[in-house]
Amino acid sequence: MTSNGDGIPEPEQPLRLTDLADAEATSSTGAPGAASAATAADAAPEPSPEDQLSAARREFAVLLGEFRRTAVLVPIDPYGSLWTADQGGVRWICAFSDEEALAQFARAQGDAEREWTYQTILGARLLDVMVPMLPGPGGVALDAGSDEGMLFPPVQGIVPDAVAVDLGGTE
Repeated sequence: MTSNGDGIPEPEQPLRLTDLADAEATSSTGAPGAASAATAADAAPEPSPEDQLSAARREFAVLLGEFRRTAVLVPIDPYGSLWTADQGGVRWICAFSDEEALAQFARAQGDAEREWTYQTILGARLLDVMVPMLPGPGGVALDAGSDEGMLFPPVQGIVPDAVAVDLGGTE
């Protein structure tokens, strides 16, 4: 062992990133060491329902934050208003992540031949400004009719508290 003058020994062999990459590749291909890691993962206990609910809430919070920061396309109806749909006592503002999602919706509506006028609106503006302007409870339906569709319902933490629907203590 040698010293570099400040009492800290120099490493015998410098650590290289390729060594780390090789070690990780070896463990993921089933070479020695990988089996013990896989066994430990298999032996991990199943998450409790509370942990699963907590994880789902965190995942939704991430999606909500992403939606709030993203500009989405909102079709305009023939009367110049935002395109909405009523379902289950809630008025949903229909928003789309891109033109392809809007076109898919238009085809599903059987109305792909007409020109669809839309506005680009920030998700936060839809939730914080436009939803409170709706008569009654309202939310946002993102990419309605698609497999990737998502609802942002009129509940506390998504829309302003003044227009949120009280769920009666369901947690």
